Amino acid sequence: MEKYEILGLVGEGSYGMVMKCRNKETGRIVAIKKFLESEDDKMVKKIAMREIKLLKQLRHENLVNLLEVCKKKKRWYLVFEFVDHTVLDDLEMFPNGLDYNRVRKYLFQIIKGIGFCHSHNIIHRDIKPENILVSHSGIIKLCDFGFARTLAAPGETYTDYVATRWYRAPELLVGDIKYGKAVDIWAVGCLVTEMLIGEPLFPGDSDIDQLYHIMKNLGNLIPRHQELFYKNPLFAGVRLPEIKEVEPLEKRYPKLSAAVIEFTKRCLQIDPDKRPSCADLLQCDLFIKDDFAERFTQELKAKIQKERDHPLPKKSKISRKDKDDSGDERKMLLIQD
Repeated sequence: MEKYEILGLVGEGSYGMVMKCRNKETGRIVAIKKFLESEDDKMVKKIAMREIKLLKQLRHENLVNLLEVCKKKKRWYLVFEFVDHTVLDDLEMFPNGLDYNRVRKYLFQIIKGIGFCHSHNIIHRDIKPENILVSHSGIIKLCDFGFARTLAAPGETYTDYVATRWYRAPELLVGDIKYGKAVDIWAVGCLVTEMLIGEPLFPGDSDIDQLYHIMKNLGNLIPRHQELFYKNPLFAGVRLPEIKEVEPLEKRYPKLSAAVIEFTKRCLQIDPDKRPSCADLLQCDLFIKDDFAERFTQELKAKIQKERDHPLPKKSKISRKDKDDSGDERKMLLIQD
């Protein structure tokens, strides 16, 4: 780590911090994530090992690029390309929402990145605005794979998952230990309206409140999830919200186009088995109309090549910290290129 000069702190989280650094030999600007780990801290070590393992096998233009891994004095350091901007930063600059075509370009790449993970049987599990980096030429990079993991084998369950509540699918909220790729698709559905309108779709301040927000717009949970809710000791003595009248998304957001509403509804199917794959999502009218997908694919290729030839990031800034629904800090956890 001696070859890097620390230029400043970019962000802090429960398990580590991210620093903007310069390689003393090459002058290259990088982001270094330092895990706050000691040998007996099993949870931090598990998260660090998981992130290292997954990022080493995941190489895609829409995923964060891990450059180097170091360990010094019982602490792990991950070195990434530097990107100083996230979708959360965009939403802070444009509180009333982003331009429609920009949202389409972002979504297209987000789905491409998630789809690549899913094709390798890996789910991200923490898709949200601050975990979506945007390079100076508009290339999306998914980051923070600390909660990502390989899909469970038949009979295996997940037991160690906690992520940001606002983007959490119903199956996660009720404590289902058998879930899959559909949790990432749900998060995409939550992102669509937030990017266009500028406000989170389901801003619950507790798990039960989160379920209320979801059911108010989408209706009752499926029977299996209702059953899991009442079996979950965390909800002992609590009843599911009673919704007298569902407010459909098209009524809540009358200004959004039919293509946007249709796309969002497909992602936000209450039943995870009914949510589409990433490949299916890319065939929605949102991307197919006016030949957007074909045109933007060519544009994207040119941008990626240009960044490879001229990897010069724009002037960086330090992102602010915010509070999210669960009281955790909304933060830029992994920055790169």
